Amino acid sequence: MLKSLLQRLGRTATVALGLTLAHGALAAPVEVTYLLPAPPNLPAFAPWIIAKEKGYYAAQNLNLTFIAAKGGVDVAKQIGAGNALMGGAIGDTPIVVRANGIPVRAVAVLGSGGVTLIATPQNAGIKAIGDLKGKTLTVMSYSDTTYYALLASLRKAGLSKSDVDIQAAGPSGVWQLFSAGKAQAMAAVPDWVINAEDAGVKVQLIPREQIFESMAQAILASDTAIRDQPELVRGVVQATLQGMRDIIQDPRAAALTFAKAVPTYAGKEDALERIFKLYVEHVYAGQQVLGRIDPQRLEQVRQFYVSEGIVSQEPRLDDLYTNQFIDSPVAAQ
Repeated sequence: MLKSLLQRLGRTATVALGLTLAHGALAAPVEVTYLLPAPPNLPAFAPWIIAKEKGYYAAQNLNLTFIAAKGGVDVAKQIGAGNALMGGAIGDTPIVVRANGIPVRAVAVLGSGGVTLIATPQNAGIKAIGDLKGKTLTVMSYSDTTYYALLASLRKAGLSKSDVDIQAAGPSGVWQLFSAGKAQAMAAVPDWVINAEDAGVKVQLIPREQIFESMAQAILASDTAIRDQPELVRGVVQATLQGMRDIIQDPRAAALTFAKAVPTYAGKEDALERIFKLYVEHVYAGQQVLGRIDPQRLEQVRQFYVSEGIVSQEPRLDDLYTNQFIDSPVAAQ
């Protein structure tokens, strides 16, 4: 059912793009199906939600429809199969899927830090990755790239997945099981850290230097979209970066905008602000040109995935990304 819906929406985007080119700037906005690795109303996807709420996509003559897939790898598979033109995942994802011949690459990365945090309760006595041996950990799913980032972090500390009990619990269960004391750690995005804190857990994060240097969230596009519809890809990239920029510049105002766009967060603006500040501190900060993918960083991640056997074949670095849509004065402003 999801596949058929995506195929219909993908065809709609192609037709709409043709009409736009034929009738000029006054044509109706181009309909774009954009896949996300989890439900679109999560604060993790605030740059996209804010960009839509504030009309940044509309200013690019685009109307994005967000659809949830089953993790970042599934996003890439759906894009590679032609069921959608673009989607979101962690910047590591093309390394995983290119090895299997799936033709997608990253066209922007939202920050210079990794989005995967490993959280533990303060009273658990876990100070390092090595202390996780024999413990239960939660992840969103086994097909989400945070899972692969966790595996890489374990391998960095000399552990394998057989040394721990990793439970795939979904975007809510990942922090709920942790908060209920049924897991001693979680591979988390900042949203889930704040959720656990609000549930009464005193959370500590394993130091960043012990975590595998995976990438932040990325915008993925198919090779076909990059080749045949570059202006569409550029519009999505530039509008999303504006949403990210809003969060960096004023997390409080961004929280108010997000709560307006997602009414279930009305009255929870304080928690949203805390989440956004974690993103700014751990993920977004330090990127000199917003959205730009650092080839050296990506190469280090690629080499680790290959050397540790997380992927069976070595994809070419140039097949994993392109900076053609963000290396511009507009992106750096």
